[in-house]
Amino acid sequence: MYRLVSKLIVYKNIRNESILLRLSEIFRKFESGNYAKDDLINEIYSVIHQLLDVATTYGFDRNLWHCYLAYILAMTENPFTLVSERVGKVDGSVNYFVRNDLAVFKRLFDFDFRPVESGLEIDCFSAVSDYKAIDKNEYICNKSVSEKIRSLSESIEKANSDDAVYEAVTDFYKRYGVGSIGLNKAFRVAPDNSDGILEPITSIGNMTLNDLVGYEQQKQLLVRNTEAFLAGRKANNVLLYGDAGTGKSTSIKALLNQFYDQGLRMIEVYKHHFRYLSKIIDTIKNRNYRFIIFMDDLSFEEFETDYKYLKAVIEGGLETRPENVLIYATSNRRHIIRETWGDRSDITDDDLHRSDTMQEKLSLADRFGLMIGYFRPSRSEYHEIVKALAKSHPEIKMPEEELLVEANRWEMRHGGLSGRTAQQFINYLAGTGTGTV
Repeated sequence: MYRLVSKLIVYKNIRNESILLRLSEIFRKFESGNYAKDDLINEIYSVIHQLLDVATTYGFDRNLWHCYLAYILAMTENPFTLVSERVGKVDGSVNYFVRNDLAVFKRLFDFDFRPVESGLEIDCFSAVSDYKAIDKNEYICNKSVSEKIRSLSESIEKANSDDAVYEAVTDFYKRYGVGSIGLNKAFRVAPDNSDGILEPITSIGNMTLNDLVGYEQQKQLLVRNTEAFLAGRKANNVLLYGDAGTGKSTSIKALLNQFYDQGLRMIEVYKHHFRYLSKIIDTIKNRNYRFIIFMDDLSFEEFETDYKYLKAVIEGGLETRPENVLIYATSNRRHIIRETWGDRSDITDDDLHRSDTMQEKLSLADRFGLMIGYFRPSRSEYHEIVKALAKSHPEIKMPEEELLVEANRWEMRHGGLSGRTAQQFINYLAGTGTGTV
């Protein structure tokens, strides 16, 4: 195995602690005969443990070795894979080296572990080659990524020539992309990282725009802008503003499920990460996807200055904002930055022209070309939301008249008329089964 791995060229950038490199070193020791049996077995079990961890994370099944090798191919970002993501199969001399590497991976797929198992009197490789995983829901493993990688693994298994392997891998890159950004829907800034590195959000809700009752005009404006963006036409940064609990965040999150297959990706950024915006954009600007940078509940107090990072990104400097990036934000404030009566005084002790300073702050909202208002529903609209939500819960048997009476009682105690209040009311009825508030 170590001789095969040493032949890799394009896919050489494999981490030293990877399962593949650790196994190749173990097999080098085994073939040399210079090893202590118990120590080598312990090393193998450690690698198998690592393989099982990867399998659990991604929900791999059947042949875990094949799934792991497919995982390497799917996640390795290099000039060839990134170009293939954009255009599929590429011409040029690089194909000579790529075909060499993919032939190596095919031989690794077909690697015979039996001599090692026989020599060390173990059977763990046979076990992971026919593995029966426990069924997991999408909140335990990343099913979206799992299904893609397993499909690549199966395609390579069935390939009967090096050309067939090349076709399978390059088709995969063109269809699904490469690396974490290609295979995942949504991302956040890694919490323990100071460099603005993105990590995938693996548990994405299944909400759709149809789940948000009402607000048809607002949803239509949002969809039209997003469709134009995905089609490569001119589109605007969007600010959804208005009352709390009216579906602003839900509307944006639902776009991801509706348009993911058309190349939409979403990056959730909070204001304490704004200093990394330029670095984030630099990471994604040349990828073959359309990115919405999602800023939820965006607001600034008068003493906060992080808004300047956002203004710089929206306005652009010498380098213009990439055409594959837009910013969608929600805020309960129309002007995002809190303004007080004192701000309207033109002269203060610490700022000679304070009103000019406030205009600079308030102009942030004007940088969003499309501003969509979400406001509290009327009582009749609130009732329509309650009735629509109740229909999706057949366990709620309450007559309509009684349902609306109880809904009115609920909203008076729980924050007033809003879609969120209606959803919380329905959740309560469905969860308790009491039929009363």
